[in-house]
Amino acid sequence: MKSFIYSLAPLVLLSSMSFAKSGIPLNPSVSESLGVDIHFKIPQPGEMPELAATGIRWVRMDFFWQETEQARRQYNFSAYDHLLEALEPFHIRPILILDYTNKLYDQGLSPHTPAGREAFTRWAVAAAQHFRGRGVVWEMYNEPNGYFWKPKRNDSDYIKLALAVGEALKENVPDATYIGPAGALIDLAFLKQCFAAGLLNYWDAVSVHPYRQRIPESAATEYFELRKLIASYAPKGKSMPIVAGEWGYPSTWLWPGMSDSLQANLLAREFLSNLAEGIPLTIWYDWRNDGTDPNNQEENFGLVEFPYQKGKKPVFEPKPAYFALQTISRILGGYRFSKRLKIGNSQDYILLFTKGQEERFVVWTTAPQPHRVAIPGARGRFTVTDAEGRPLSPLHVRQHELKITLTDAPKYLTPQKEGSLAYSNH
Repeated sequence: MKSFIYSLAPLVLLSSMSFAKSGIPLNPSVSESLGVDIHFKIPQPGEMPELAATGIRWVRMDFFWQETEQARRQYNFSAYDHLLEALEPFHIRPILILDYTNKLYDQGLSPHTPAGREAFTRWAVAAAQHFRGRGVVWEMYNEPNGYFWKPKRNDSDYIKLALAVGEALKENVPDATYIGPAGALIDLAFLKQCFAAGLLNYWDAVSVHPYRQRIPESAATEYFELRKLIASYAPKGKSMPIVAGEWGYPSTWLWPGMSDSLQANLLAREFLSNLAEGIPLTIWYDWRNDGTDPNNQEENFGLVEFPYQKGKKPVFEPKPAYFALQTISRILGGYRFSKRLKIGNSQDYILLFTKGQEERFVVWTTAPQPHRVAIPGARGRFTVTDAEGRPLSPLHVRQHELKITLTDAPKYLTPQKEGSLAYSNH
């Protein structure tokens, strides 16, 4: 494991992002598009600096109805006040998930009666009013098309609830940012039901969880189909971005071929290919491993190991995926995706990111074997960094071509002085 360094460079690069700004950024810089799911309301001592050193700008966290309304119409949001107080010094914005059930209503099942929907909606409005102006994005439930809707999936009941909350927020907290449905996978049939019922009139973005035991680049065709569906139902003139609100790969043998190193490569490719597909916000699942059992996939999605290391630095041992995320932020933090260069074949990814006149590149391939490509029209010298932030041998242009070997692990190319890929400007 490489030595750990708290790097504050990503925070400097991102200081231009307004924390109080509402909504989902439509053309974000790279780090403005990066987030992680968390499972804590009060961080451990030393945890927030370690988390913030990844360069992420978002966390996503359950906002539990059961915990915040323990007596009817009496709300206690103090634990989440503490969470926002911990995030604010690092300019990290929260996505809070309005979930799940409350034993005071509907027998502790997901809201399915008029009284249950009214109570959930009243609570959601109270929460949005309480946290107004603090940069919160409110997400409507979590994977209601999966096993989180109790006692079993009921799309009609979910849609009724989501509409009730949307209508109430629009009337009482019109500046609130409201997204959904946080659907399991990219379930087009379920999403079509939501859109046909009119939920795009209230949502500011469509959130999905594109989990898969395939490469992250395979999500592109599903995003394409989802965009067509959104276009068929979205109100005229309303921009409806797609948010990848929860998606990761566990570093466990239970997923064929998986390892800590491959998890790191897939993390980088997930974030970067999503940017290339116009996804303005991607939330990696998960921040911490939830345990130490290699036979339990749910315990192995994290960027850092379990358990907490009191008195040590870092307080959670970073996995390679941690450094992969930190490398994205360090090298591309203030840059925006520009284009994918048409070099090599359809499996080769050569992405251009720009900041003003400055250019940086990321390259990899989904092909089964490494191979070399030649990028024409280049000049000068490029430093090269691997997916986990380690320097590789620099590259020099020969005869107006930059030759590089592509593998499944992303490499970052930074032009030095007069270095340029003139091809990218054509």
